[in-house]
Amino acid sequence: MRLVFAGTPEPAVVALQKLIHSEHEVVAVLTRPDARRGRGRTLHPSPVKALAEANGIEVLTPESLRGNEEIRARLAGIAPDAIPVVAYGNLIPEDMLDIPRHGWVNLHFSLLPQWRGAAPVQAAIKNGDVTTGATTFRIDPGLDTGDILGTVGEDIGPRDTADDLLTRLAHAGAGLLVDTMTALETGAVTPVSQPAEGTYARKITPADAQVSWSQPAVEIDRAIRAHTPGPGAWTTWEGQRVKLGPVEPTDASGSAGLGPGEVRAEKNAVYVGTGTTEVRLGTVQPPGKKMMDAAAWARGLHTDVIEQGVVFQ
Repeated sequence: MRLVFAGTPEPAVVALQKLIHSEHEVVAVLTRPDARRGRGRTLHPSPVKALAEANGIEVLTPESLRGNEEIRARLAGIAPDAIPVVAYGNLIPEDMLDIPRHGWVNLHFSLLPQWRGAAPVQAAIKNGDVTTGATTFRIDPGLDTGDILGTVGEDIGPRDTADDLLTRLAHAGAGLLVDTMTALETGAVTPVSQPAEGTYARKITPADAQVSWSQPAVEIDRAIRAHTPGPGAWTTWEGQRVKLGPVEPTDASGSAGLGPGEVRAEKNAVYVGTGTTEVRLGTVQPPGKKMMDAAAWARGLHTDVIEQGVVFQ
């Protein structure tokens, strides 16, 4: 099939690469405009744009699709059979949904209707789900509510971070997306309507990633892994924000030792009290510094601070 691929970040690159090397033809790519990043705030292309240009594929970078007659005309001129979408980052206007004859087909990283919305991988980990997956579905005017075309399952490991899980889902989902394109071409797919009800995973903000030490250790563990690497779990110490890597729950009871947020620094380990049992810190990033082992961070504190006890807020 002739395809226009819509996607922007690194996870979408895996799917685009798979489609490029499939029996289908990617004739153009829709992606977000170049973005400024780094200390110099220089413009950088999206990962999808970089891959498309490296393969000589036409790239379209509109700020928005809504009311964009130029893009509508270009897509109509290309006349794609389908437009596969992976984390594009732009709303698809209803009046553009009928341009490809097989529609816009989204690859979503959950088993719909569970975790519709912007952050399904993070929501699955934070909620303590043991399985998740990826779904291809035909985009309609609703939020991830279109007919399901295919699914693939994926187990969630007990120590998975959002990055770990998303990496596996990106690869599994890429294969699913290619298979879905082939099934649409051959007529071998039977769309399945979704139930009206589902769970939702809203967009995560940095404020959502603040650790609440009064919560049970198991929930803190899940929340930190769900927010790793982005936006990054954090807490405050002496009024300054400290970023945290994944922690390890222990059997030590906070009620008999450390209270929520209280810290005990040992020679080779740092423990923090929670609403239930203590957790052992893995890595810590103080302001203006790189991530470091938590024990090394504690050894660098002033002796009087350690003796008084460090308390995270």
